[in-house]
Amino acid sequence: MLLPEPRSLTSLAELYGARYRWMLLAVVGIGTVGGVLETSSFNVAIPSLGREFQLGQERAQWAMTAFMAAMCLAMLPVSWLLERIGFRRLFLLAVTTLGLASLVGFCSESFEVTVLARGLQGAAAGVLQPLGILVIVRLFPVAMQGRASGVLMLGLAATPAVAPAIGGVLVDALGWRAVFLLCMPFCAVALMLGIFLLPRPRKAKRHRFDGVGCALLCAGTLCLMSGIAGLGSGGGSFLVAAAELLVAALLVAGFVAHARRSESPIVSLELFSSRPFAMGSLVSFTYGFGLFGSTYLIPVFLQDALAYSAASAGSVLIPGGVALVLATPVAGRLSDSLPPRLVAMAGLLLLGGSFLVLAALGHQRGLLAFVAATVVGRIGLGLILPALNLASMRQLQAQQLAQASVVVSFLRQLGGVLGIAATAVFVAWRQQAQGHRPDGDVAAFAQGFLLLGAIVLASVVAAARMANGRD
Repeated sequence: MLLPEPRSLTSLAELYGARYRWMLLAVVGIGTVGGVLETSSFNVAIPSLGREFQLGQERAQWAMTAFMAAMCLAMLPVSWLLERIGFRRLFLLAVTTLGLASLVGFCSESFEVTVLARGLQGAAAGVLQPLGILVIVRLFPVAMQGRASGVLMLGLAATPAVAPAIGGVLVDALGWRAVFLLCMPFCAVALMLGIFLLPRPRKAKRHRFDGVGCALLCAGTLCLMSGIAGLGSGGGSFLVAAAELLVAALLVAGFVAHARRSESPIVSLELFSSRPFAMGSLVSFTYGFGLFGSTYLIPVFLQDALAYSAASAGSVLIPGGVALVLATPVAGRLSDSLPPRLVAMAGLLLLGGSFLVLAALGHQRGLLAFVAATVVGRIGLGLILPALNLASMRQLQAQQLAQASVVVSFLRQLGGVLGIAATAVFVAWRQQAQGHRPDGDVAAFAQGFLLLGAIVLASVVAAARMANGRD
């Protein structure tokens, strides 16, 4: 069967009218949700995977960290790839890669192959992440961007909340490998719709790729991740981790020096001259840290410390997912009528406060109060992201939007990577300090929630400084 000849953006807009922008957003959103689904659904599989391959938590979490690390690094060249091969080819390639990597993971028989498959999934998901934001800021008028962002973030933010529940059912029924298949229906639908609805690319720009800058940022990111993951080790391993963190700082400093001299750096430092964007980038990092750190910590806490099944642990996040589904479109509309930074600040306060409550409830085995706290936190998450995207990017020029969407998505996912790694290492350190006693394990997880709460609440100051001229 021959594939249809792709149409131009103008002809597709004439064919479908005003609804075409929503159709295009839906296609990109479906593909992106497939990638996000594989991010957090795997959390509940970590204990089972660790038991099968006889791994400790500090090694088993690399199945998550590899995904998140690859997602971060794959985002960096997206703005260049958009200019070089176009939106259509890039989207279809990423969705196809995500599906094939999922099949490899489902068939894996070793931890190394599992990590490789997770890395490929993460790379594809990383390419997909910035594309939805780009559709919104390029195709939707300013007065509709809040509502469109709310619709997009409804899927992106709700998925991490409900995916562990679905993954838990699959793990209990079919084993941890079945989690790899969750994204397959989304890949199939996005690929089919994308072939018909994505416009043909414009003439490619022969823009020189900033290989030096990309290498510096990739190496710095990997050293940062490895250094944080290694902080929980003692003796010489701790010294190696400290050295990696120092190298990461030097590499980032090297990138800054390079970007100041380069004509077309992979990340332009000029973006950060906009205070709303600079502060929004910081909040985006914190958002990822809190979201993925908690989505990792809650199911592992319930299974390892309180002995719940994978399905029961995942089900704790279902009510929060429902609350998030209801809150996100409301947040999008609020961001069209209120200063977006105020909406984001309210969300951060709810999210950070929920972590403090979870820390206080750590010793209680009853789920009702625990579920209520997660509901409050997920409402906070629903408020943050639509407002954050608008507050940080509205003052930027049109030619800056592609790179800005990549940077915001990159920092959000980098925060997620470090949130998972830092939370896992911190809890393991506290468990070791308390002799791995049952009550000590519970206390260690409670302290992990305190860490997340403190970091999220501290970012309220940055959110308050996202004011622009109209605020």
